[in-house]
Amino acid sequence: MKTTSWRIGDLEIKLPIVQGGMGVGVSLAGLAAAVANCGGLGVISGVEPGFQRTDYAENKARANELGMIEQLEKARQLSPQGVIGVNIMVALNNYAEMVQAAVQGKADIIFSGAGLPLDLPELVAGSSVKLAPIVSSARAAVLICRRWQKRYNRVPDAIVLEGPLAGGHLGYSLEELQTNPPQLQQLIPELVEAIAPFATENGPIPVIAGGGLWTGQDIAGVLRAGATAAQLGSRFVPTEECDASLAFKEAYLAAKPEDIILIKSPVGLPGRAIRNPFLERAQAGETTPIRCAFNCLQPCNPEKAPYCIAIALTNAQRGKFDYGFAFAGVNAWRAERIEPVKQVIADLMAGIESANF
Repeated sequence: MKTTSWRIGDLEIKLPIVQGGMGVGVSLAGLAAAVANCGGLGVISGVEPGFQRTDYAENKARANELGMIEQLEKARQLSPQGVIGVNIMVALNNYAEMVQAAVQGKADIIFSGAGLPLDLPELVAGSSVKLAPIVSSARAAVLICRRWQKRYNRVPDAIVLEGPLAGGHLGYSLEELQTNPPQLQQLIPELVEAIAPFATENGPIPVIAGGGLWTGQDIAGVLRAGATAAQLGSRFVPTEECDASLAFKEAYLAAKPEDIILIKSPVGLPGRAIRNPFLERAQAGETTPIRCAFNCLQPCNPEKAPYCIAIALTNAQRGKFDYGFAFAGVNAWRAERIEPVKQVIADLMAGIESANF
């Protein structure tokens, strides 16, 4: 299968590869810039980007806003010509402030999910930043398009469709995921057809499909189903440029298929992660709720949460797995080695080009 460059508004991306945003601290400037330098679209996670700052404990919200700006500036230094985006969860209590920090840091595009970003255009008014909602269904995409068109006279510059095999928090019920989840390649044509009426003079809204993709053949499959590009997150964790600790990457290398499990997150959404003793203790009710020092996520109820997910993910980023865990897509167990991003993308592109359908 042959590929060509594609566009999000006036942004040209050479390869049909978008690196998914992964927090806490898994995809920061280092990984995003490496992907962008290879011709893909690199993405910085907007979940706790300031956790390494010295003022983080004193004023977490402000540290994260400044951390966002700093990571974008660093990524731009590492990849002056690359396309750099950020991923910001709607569920953040300081969502508006993080969006504004991304605008100040001159992000090329904001990806936004974990809720419906119905008022996102209002938060970026006057800027040229592109906007890409993250959805799990055609229905959600149409709802956003209608709202933006009616209220702001615009539509999304791109839409990310995340299927049920993705890592991290998922836009499906636990029952759906455990019984008969929809297939990504079936969801793509439904979404493409549903948003066709919202095409602009620049053409149809690009669809970026992701969730469980690992090989170039996987990418070719979603492109053939009608997607413009593919989003991969877990595939970029075992790379030299990934911003997580070596221990985090080694957790992927050590994982077996049965270690990739569904969990109930304190955020109130199901998630997919790598089984470890911390998660087993949480499932057994052996972790102890702690006083919430951050109040970072709207759906989180500290009085009922078995652990603080922000602290757990920060610990994991640093390799402290006795007190944390790693989110991962369903195929994370396929990681075999830590290698440069350049090699990963070369392998992906070779797989796309050799795909025969």
